[in-house]
Amino acid sequence: MRIAQERLGNIVLVDVAKGVAQAKAFDLEDSKFILKYDYNVLGTEDIGEIKDSDIIVITAGLARKPGMTREDLLNKNARILKEICFNIKMLSGDAIIIVVTNPLDLMTRFILKSTGFNPRKVIGMGITLDASRFANLISKELSIPVCDIQACVIGSHGEGMLPLPRFSSIKGVCLDEFLDDKKINELVRKTVDRGREIVSLLGSGSAYFAPSVAVAEIVRVIAKDEKRTLGVCAYLNGEYGVSDVCIGVPCRLGKNGIEEIIVLDLNEQEKESFLKSVSNLKEQFNSLDDS
Repeated sequence: MRIAQERLGNIVLVDVAKGVAQAKAFDLEDSKFILKYDYNVLGTEDIGEIKDSDIIVITAGLARKPGMTREDLLNKNARILKEICFNIKMLSGDAIIIVVTNPLDLMTRFILKSTGFNPRKVIGMGITLDASRFANLISKELSIPVCDIQACVIGSHGEGMLPLPRFSSIKGVCLDEFLDDKKINELVRKTVDRGREIVSLLGSGSAYFAPSVAVAEIVRVIAKDEKRTLGVCAYLNGEYGVSDVCIGVPCRLGKNGIEEIIVLDLNEQEKESFLKSVSNLKEQFNSLDDS
């Protein structure tokens, strides 16, 4: 719905469950008259309909349940995505892929490996959402408009994320001018736990309103070639002193996907936490059974 309302182009929904994508497409179409927006949505079980797509968003896979970490989904979702990657490669070899499936950083790396695409064209949604959560919590704590806040988060999308208060600000003034270390650390912890808290409260399923905004934001920036900087999961090849890993960092996005990876000047403590996140991701990816 969010992408449709941006009127960025034709949309194809694909789901293996019979009738689900078609029903959702009908529902989206029935909104057009009231919204006074003109858009085209096709729902299908036939993945062949994605042929020659410019942008593909992958949400396929099992969702988290209470008590599960994103990493618990690793092997199960890798098996689900393997055939999808084959089809994308055959049908839309020039597409830009946006990954939403959890565990997000590991699935982004898996999709990159499985498709063999240019690393700048395989992007994980992750920390776009995490930065929004951090900004929301800052806004609630200080009772100020969230639009006045610039929040920065790097690292893996999950318990290994690294909200960066030093790079976060309110109308250009550093966050530590407004909050003491104890309160900042509390907001950082709440940001890291936010997704898990939502899963626990729902009991079945996970967050979807805010993730959908994050996805639509990335799609719009790429489709409109806005050259804007967003936090996304990207493949690093020497940046931040690490290689062969997909992890969340700020990137300038445009019509070619990731057009520049922004390297922040991290202090020693931030570097240590970031490298720990990198090490954990590499260890988990190496344990992946992708047979």
